[in-house]
Amino acid sequence: MSRQEVVRAYRHLYRHGLRAVQFSKPARFTLRDRIRLAFRKGSAVDFDSQRIQNTVEFLQYATVENGLEHKILKNLLFVWWSQERGGKSKSKPNPTPDERRMKTTAFDAFNHSIEMLNESMQLCIPAMTVRDPLPIAKSIPS
Repeated sequence: MSRQEVVRAYRHLYRHGLRAVQFSKPARFTLRDRIRLAFRKGSAVDFDSQRIQNTVEFLQYATVENGLEHKILKNLLFVWWSQERGGKSKSKPNPTPDERRMKTTAFDAFNHSIEMLNESMQLCIPAMTVRDPLPIAKSIPS
């Protein structure tokens, strides 16, 4: 894909995503951050125009009707939002190694489910865990 096609794909996904979440405040920022992260970490070779078109169509269905697509999108955004906040409870300043391992691997099954959804429906929903390695690296004794 050329650079113009990648920018156009980003804009289409973002615009239809905003319409699907009806510009609600926490959801639109979470959606924006996830799409930005996916486009920054990916390369132009990775993007498939058919998958992007299928994802835009998925977002259009989520916009039009309060059906399965809308519920999937709503739950994805809620989990991503809570993941960015660090979960329901605040973490301790010095977590144990087991707590750190649980925090970093808690979303692996969730990401696998997103990958399987992408594979079965030919979508390109970002399936990645946002991890901050700095707090973990600082708390590991040398």
